[in-house]
Amino acid sequence: MSQLSAEDEVELQSLLKQLLRSINDRISGAPSTECAEEILLHLEETDKNFHNYEFVKYLRQYVESSLGTVVEEETKNLTRGDAQHAISPGHDTLIHAVTRRTRDSAEYQQMMQTLKNTMIMVVESSINKFEEDQMRKEEMHRKKQHSQSNSQYIDNCSDSDSSFNQSYAFIRQEQLQALAEKLDSSRPKEVRWEALQALCCAPPSDVLNCESWSGLRRNLCAALNDPDLTDNVLQFFAKSFSSSPLNVTREIYTSLAKSVESSFLSHKLSFPSSSATIDINRPEISRLLKQIRLMNDFQKEVTTFWIRHPEKYMEEVIESTFSLLSFHHEHGSASPGTEKALESIHLLALLDIKATWFKKWMHGYYSRTVVLRLLERKYKSLIVAALQQCIHYSESCERFANETTDPQSAEPQTTGSAQRSVYTGKELEYAFFVHSLCVLGKLLIYTNGRKLFPIKVRKRKDPVYLTDLVVILINIMYQHPTPLHCDTSHTDSLSPSSLSMEVLWMLCERTECAAVCLHQPPVIEKLLAPVIALLNGQQAKLKSPEATLTLIADVLARIANTDRGLALFLYEKNLVVGHSERTFAAHVVVQFTLRLLDKDLSSLSESNTSHTLCGAFIFVCRQIYNTCEGLQVLRPYGLHKAVAAAWKKTSSLSERVPTPVPGATARTSTQELQNMLIWEETLLDSLLNFAATPKGLLLLQQTGAMKDSVSYMFSRFTKKLQVSRCEKFGYGVMVTQVAATAPGVVALHRSGFVRALVIELWSVLECGSEDIKVVRPKPTPMDPIDRSCLKSFLSLVNLLSSSQSVWELLGRQPLANKSEYTLREMPTSIADLIDRLIAVNSDAKINSLFHYEQSHTFGLRLLSVLCCNLDSFLLLESQYDICSMLLQSQRENVTEVDTNDGEFIIDSLSVERNHVLVRVSVVGGPSERKLPPRALQEGEDPYPWPMFSSYPLPHCYTLDPPKIHHSSQDSEISAFLASKDSKNEESWMEICRRLYCKVMTSKANVLTGKVLADLLEKVVAHLSNSATECFFSPAQYKVEEISLKSAVLSSVEQLGINTCLWYGSYLKLLKEDAVNDLTLLMKHIKIFLFTQRVKTASELITQQDGYPGHDWLASTVFLIMAGDMDRSLSFLLNLSSLLTSAFIWPARIHASIHVPVQVAESGVPPVYWCTAHYVEMLLRAKVPLVHSAFRMSGFTPSQMCLHWLTQCFLNYLDWTEICHYISTCVVMGPDYQVYMCVAIFKHLQPDILQRTQSQELQVFLKEEPIAGFKVSNYLEFMEGLERSYRNIVLSDMKSITNPVK
Repeated sequence: MSQLSAEDEVELQSLLKQLLRSINDRISGAPSTECAEEILLHLEETDKNFHNYEFVKYLRQYVESSLGTVVEEETKNLTRGDAQHAISPGHDTLIHAVTRRTRDSAEYQQMMQTLKNTMIMVVESSINKFEEDQMRKEEMHRKKQHSQSNSQYIDNCSDSDSSFNQSYAFIRQEQLQALAEKLDSSRPKEVRWEALQALCCAPPSDVLNCESWSGLRRNLCAALNDPDLTDNVLQFFAKSFSSSPLNVTREIYTSLAKSVESSFLSHKLSFPSSSATIDINRPEISRLLKQIRLMNDFQKEVTTFWIRHPEKYMEEVIESTFSLLSFHHEHGSASPGTEKALESIHLLALLDIKATWFKKWMHGYYSRTVVLRLLERKYKSLIVAALQQCIHYSESCERFANETTDPQSAEPQTTGSAQRSVYTGKELEYAFFVHSLCVLGKLLIYTNGRKLFPIKVRKRKDPVYLTDLVVILINIMYQHPTPLHCDTSHTDSLSPSSLSMEVLWMLCERTECAAVCLHQPPVIEKLLAPVIALLNGQQAKLKSPEATLTLIADVLARIANTDRGLALFLYEKNLVVGHSERTFAAHVVVQFTLRLLDKDLSSLSESNTSHTLCGAFIFVCRQIYNTCEGLQVLRPYGLHKAVAAAWKKTSSLSERVPTPVPGATARTSTQELQNMLIWEETLLDSLLNFAATPKGLLLLQQTGAMKDSVSYMFSRFTKKLQVSRCEKFGYGVMVTQVAATAPGVVALHRSGFVRALVIELWSVLECGSEDIKVVRPKPTPMDPIDRSCLKSFLSLVNLLSSSQSVWELLGRQPLANKSEYTLREMPTSIADLIDRLIAVNSDAKINSLFHYEQSHTFGLRLLSVLCCNLDSFLLLESQYDICSMLLQSQRENVTEVDTNDGEFIIDSLSVERNHVLVRVSVVGGPSERKLPPRALQEGEDPYPWPMFSSYPLPHCYTLDPPKIHHSSQDSEISAFLASKDSKNEESWMEICRRLYCKVMTSKANVLTGKVLADLLEKVVAHLSNSATECFFSPAQYKVEEISLKSAVLSSVEQLGINTCLWYGSYLKLLKEDAVNDLTLLMKHIKIFLFTQRVKTASELITQQDGYPGHDWLASTVFLIMAGDMDRSLSFLLNLSSLLTSAFIWPARIHASIHVPVQVAESGVPPVYWCTAHYVEMLLRAKVPLVHSAFRMSGFTPSQMCLHWLTQCFLNYLDWTEICHYISTCVVMGPDYQVYMCVAIFKHLQPDILQRTQSQELQVFLKEEPIAGFKVSNYLEFMEGLERSYRNIVLSDMKSITNPVK
């Protein structure tokens, strides 16, 4: 097949055309002819469909038919030769040799020549045919253009149209030069039109890179002013924008901007007056709109690629835009009586009403810096005009509001058509206002944008500051005019109130921006002006009071949700409420809220006081009272009582709503019930949020709504709903706060929360992933607690952190200890969980677990955390004999069970059990005991710590006891106490405190032993004999011998005594027979405190049998007094009359007669609702990082404070620091308990931040002692807190007798 026939040529031409059509996109996208050639040459490498093209298949078939015989002969010759010259058939060189010989053959040369000649004829024929088709198309298009008449405005020049819808013919430089000459303005219109047609068919890259481009560009811009040529020029520009780099398109853009600018100058378009309209189908307006539309499309797209080009290109685009928009016709600066000119900004506002182009330009730092620099240096008039338009609109709204006519009559009416062509002057003004507001709103959120203010504007004496602009926005929101568009899709986004609120919300979301713009007295004054007017019985000048007040509440809530905004509400007295009396914003808000709840606003009709409005202002209060400092301000108003009363009333009404029946009123009844249920949930949610703080939880408990609130929280918690739109975290913190108290954990239990938590844990731990289709094998857990179980583990730790919650959930709850457990039997309570995961003491329990080692390890880790709370451990030990169970398991975990010679088997479970046994058996601070690690070590002895299966413990787990100074010689304190002058009773305590501080900061180790005991005894005796210091009635305690002998201590108290005796013996403070004295002391205290308690019928376990736990303070005092029972009893009886005893001695104030009965029966201790409350408040102010870390972890500082203080820091501080804690609180005042907790958190800050990142905060704070903390090192810090907060903290501590007034 050496020659190709005519039929072959026709077929080749068809196949070639088909190939080019298939790769049209690749060729059209080439920036030059050379690039197109490269694409074709490397098509086989880049196109996976190359060998499927019919043209390629034809060529392959032709080559095979022409050279197939040659290749076969050459292959035979090379493989048939003698051994010396033959080439192995399998060798790669065979292919190269055959190829070389074939290319040298005559057949190959003839084939190539024939193929070349044929393809030349095929290509020439294709080009001729293409030119004929092109001329035919042009002729048809010319006829179509002449036949067209003026038609309705349709935008057909957007750069969103494809640039490749038409075929391209590569064009030479000579042709481009000729086209440029034809486009000259002096040429006839028909010639210019034909040249434009040819130009539109050429690749934009060739045109833009030609030598005559500069002249061509000038001619194109001149053609823009010709109505018959505009569309073609814009079509070419649009294609150029979509396919050319910025260095070229910026020239087109700047030329287009200058052309639009000159058009406005030459046409001298006037702005329509109030009664006139503007028709965008007018030729001159239509042309300008098309040009600005193309510019706007480019403005919005250019941000995606201009960062890849030099900044000067971007700056040219930005500056040309600003130059156009800031260009003012001479009419604009004329006298007020002259006609106003139509400007480019008006048309741009019609096309892009929300200034999307400007928002995109301001989004990236690369372009934002240039925009702000140009606005500041050259084009500030743009911002002035935008600000002037907002001021003008605000003032026009006020004029409409003051007129007697209906403001709606002044608003323009829409035609209702989908596509409009006629706009009134007011609609243009409103579009400009919306555009201006969006531009200003974007400027305000950036620092350099705010630096453009203050701005001087016309007709205003003073410049406009940032706060002035915000006040203008609020004023626009107040007027609340009817939206200009009837279409509901525009109503929400383009109404003035929505636009103003959008900017205000945007400011609220940015801390720095909000601080500068919103958190200012003038803004708060403007927002609360209608509220103050209504409180004073005046009419608020609002068009729609309810809607506007609801919007006001929304902004106030967002402001109050920030630290700076909350401080503005609470501490800045900047609101005038009448007769020059000033007050705080928080007081105004809560007073208004209470009046709304009571429907006691005469100036606001009852129809306007809807539940939505009331709920909105309650939500503002909620942002205040869910913080400790905010609750302090709002508490005197009794808001919790008012909300609870409204909830109870609504709840009773909703129960009485009749069941809907078929009939006319069915819809009304259903809607009424639905509204009532929503309002009931709103009130319940507001009550629930009181539980965000310790004192708020007490207030919630006192309302009687605890159970319902927690049930509501659980329903939202299970749905994983957000707490509120202002909350960043879920209900974790609130659940932990509630679980810290007895009534709270009982409410959680009854709501189903505890059951759901246990079931979720069991599903994850034992059978969770088994029910899911296995896509890949589950990895073997490497951590003691797998990541999948960590969330459930931390939730249990949060739930059981407080000893009161443990007592309520486990008190009097026996373990099942069944002889058989089915595999599908799931635990549903904490007791069941202990039975299945911790007390694994039988084969039945072991066999019931799918993952015995992992699950039992989980249980032992949970037990370890639980036992960190000494009262929780005592309950577990007294009820379940935990230690004996663990020791028995250790005995069974040996190599030879039947003999005494077996060695302990070291595995994960035995190591965990050993750790727990040491933790619960050894008492001491960080330098007094050594807990064995849970991980094995490298080397020959992986676990050098001795295991044990019976007591006593190996000595390696206790460290050397601290040296306690029992001698009082050479001590300033001792000398001062010995020389007490009775004539200076009032100044004695002041001298004592100064001396105490001096000794603590210089020789703190002296304040131990006898010196400390003497100091405490003398100070307490002095204070208890002082009428001003004696807070409770002096103790009148007399007991008969028979009553003392008949007194019985509980098993928990006996275990507590044993624990304290062990610790006292370790410290060498007690004699061997001290057990009787301590037992006798505990009986005395038990009898005495029994007379100090109210008789209660509470269902709480912690309220039924005296104090739940051991009296750790009494035992600690016994150790301080070196085992002297009489001295300890005398000290405690004197201490009981002091305010300090209510906080450092939890057993003394438990269910006490000295507090209101409702508070005594609540089960919420003062150390929680007072001490812990102020610790959280001071942490937020003084150690904010720690406060934030707790929030993120879902844990609360109050939980740890309650834990530490209840057991007098035993196991957390060394003995010396425990003594200093008690002496500091006694000598310096009870408020030092708060300051010391804050100091400890400050000391632990680095560890807390680190453990929060690894989700170990709860476990770290529970299990780890407070290493390195010394009271003396932080005494100065605590004194600073005293100077700042004593008035607040101590005053509230003194209100313990009536804390919920």
